[in-house]
This record gives sequence, structure tokens and C-alpha cells, in this order.
Amino acid sequence: MTVKINTRDGQIELTDDVIATIVGGAATEIFGVVGMASKNAIKDNFQALLGRENYSKGVVVRSNEAGDIEVDVYTVLSYGTKISEVSRNIQERVTFSLENQLGITAKAVNVYIQNIKIVGE
Repeated sequence: MTVKINTRDGQIELTDDVIATIVGGAATEIFGVVGMASKNAIKDNFQALLGRENYSKGVVVRSNEAGDIEVDVYTVLSYGTKISEVSRNIQERVTFSLENQLGITAKAVNVYIQNIKIVGE
């Protein structure tokens, strides 16, 4: 599904993949996020074979006819970080990035911690 934005010059349509890429890029910038957990292993493995950076890995975007979007972010965090703080930072960064880069507001940003990884060992 796409999100449609009406401007004075015409209409802009954003696919869920574009939104997922922005969300994934924003989430991976947060201290304590080691990586994203895959929600579609076949698609993500194909992207890896092609050598492409896949920021949308671990992001699910749901949109409805009213233009509201909800984002699910599936992450892997570093051991020793405060999970609630990192999760809140992800929500704030994703919301900020969507509003500033795409001009859209997410109805909800849900963060799912899929794994904890011990870094440096």
C-alpha cells in the first residue's frame, strides 16, 4: 500500500518500502542497536546476495485508506544497555525522521526486541 501526500504541485506516493528504509536507517543510528531482526528472511537473503544495503530489514509498515501508518521495528540490542531507554530513543528518532524527511506522522511506532547480543566477544 502507498501513502499519498498532496502538494500544491501534485501528488506524491510513498511505498511502504520507502518508509521502511527511512525507519530502518533511523533505528540503526541509535546507540545500543546492534542490528535489525529479519521479518522476511527470503527477501532479506536475496538482498544480501545482490550486495545491497537493506535498511528495511526488520521493519513492517502498515497503512490504511485514511493515510494513517503504524510502524513495527524488530531490533537486536547490545547487552548492558537499558532496554526501555533504547526503545524510547528508537521511537523518538523514527518519529522525527518520518516527519522531517517525508512529512508524515506515524500513528504508532512499536519496538520489538528480538534478541540481545554480547558485543566484543
